[in-house]
Amino acid sequence: MDGSTRPEDTLRRHLGIGGATVVGLAAMIGAGVFYVWAPAAAAAGSGLLVGLVLAGLIASLNALSSAQLAMSHPVSGGAYAFGRATLGPWWGFSAGWLFLAGKTASAGAIALILGGYLWPEQARLVAVLAILVLGSVNLAGIRSTARLSAVVVFLVLGGLFTLVLVVGAGLAGGTLPVAFDSGTLFEGGWVGIMQSAGLLFFAFAGYARMATLGEEVRDPRRTLPRAIVTALALTLVVYGVIGLLCVLVLGPAALAASASPLADLAGRAEPWTGIARVLAAIACLGSLAGILAGLSRTGLAMAREGDLPGALGRISPARRSPVTAEVTIGLVAMFGVLLLDPAQLVGFSACAVLVYYAIAHLAALRQPPEERWLPRWVQYAGAAGCLLLAVTLPWPGVLAAFAWLGLGLAGRALRFARAARRS
Repeated sequence: MDGSTRPEDTLRRHLGIGGATVVGLAAMIGAGVFYVWAPAAAAAGSGLLVGLVLAGLIASLNALSSAQLAMSHPVSGGAYAFGRATLGPWWGFSAGWLFLAGKTASAGAIALILGGYLWPEQARLVAVLAILVLGSVNLAGIRSTARLSAVVVFLVLGGLFTLVLVVGAGLAGGTLPVAFDSGTLFEGGWVGIMQSAGLLFFAFAGYARMATLGEEVRDPRRTLPRAIVTALALTLVVYGVIGLLCVLVLGPAALAASASPLADLAGRAEPWTGIARVLAAIACLGSLAGILAGLSRTGLAMAREGDLPGALGRISPARRSPVTAEVTIGLVAMFGVLLLDPAQLVGFSACAVLVYYAIAHLAALRQPPEERWLPRWVQYAGAAGCLLLAVTLPWPGVLAAFAWLGLGLAGRALRFARAARRS
């Protein structure tokens, strides 16, 4: 956002550390815990545990660079704004274009997962209704999103903690079988492990939502880094415990074939199956709300800079929320829900978001010394890790992501060429 932006065109700073943290937690502890274990197990077997460590490491590096950038650029837009400020407009556009595509795909996938849990026969209808309802919540303003996120985090973490205790007690008491052989950790090979890491990363990107909300937090230089690191640390603990239990109790083969891993895990400790499905639905709702909020803020930032139609930059005078961007993103997500399924969307989303974060690392590398507090190796390792995970994902998603990026860059170049001819 430049200095010419009028006060009435800016968003209100409502969120503190707690509010920003729960938005991130609700975004991360959603589809990830309840969905990604099966495709990760299909790629690497029990090696998904190694992949989880790699995904967590890359996510940690991304969080650190995001925090450094957000402290110096506390505005809406995330890596789009960071890239424009430090690398130039083309890099910023690439990040924003990939974020919009990847996270819209995530929104569609999560909405369909929600539909599959609540009403499998009418999953697409449920998904469309969920996007409509949560888009309306976001239109009411970011405080409504934060309140919803707080309720979601409380319910889901409480339920998962109880489920972990029940399953753990069953293992300790010998009433549950252990279907895990540590000798199989590397049977899937490093390519499979890297692919599982990329798929598992799909579930770690909630802190991106906090970075895109930089214009709506109080004291952003203090609030954003603390909220990002706190939310990620809590998520890493939750994912590590749940992933280990899935592999121990279900075994790699059964886990890879599972359509609802945590429901199957809970089924070993009846009567928890129904409760696990309710928790999955609640978590998906919270994650979807956070994704839609982040998408609209990135669309807002891109519209302000002329990289998207200017109408997307309109802010509601009453609610101080980006109303046009919210509605547009919701419509696009619903279109995806009607045409695609979650399995097709996850690889594309993960690849697009990993390249987005690679650009964020490059932006952090270009910050002047007075804005830096991280050693440069964090950005080098983070960018290399993101790109490595991106290219090892299933090839259809990789090709689609890079084709989408090429389409966006070509369209932007064509727009500039036409403007030059008219002038």
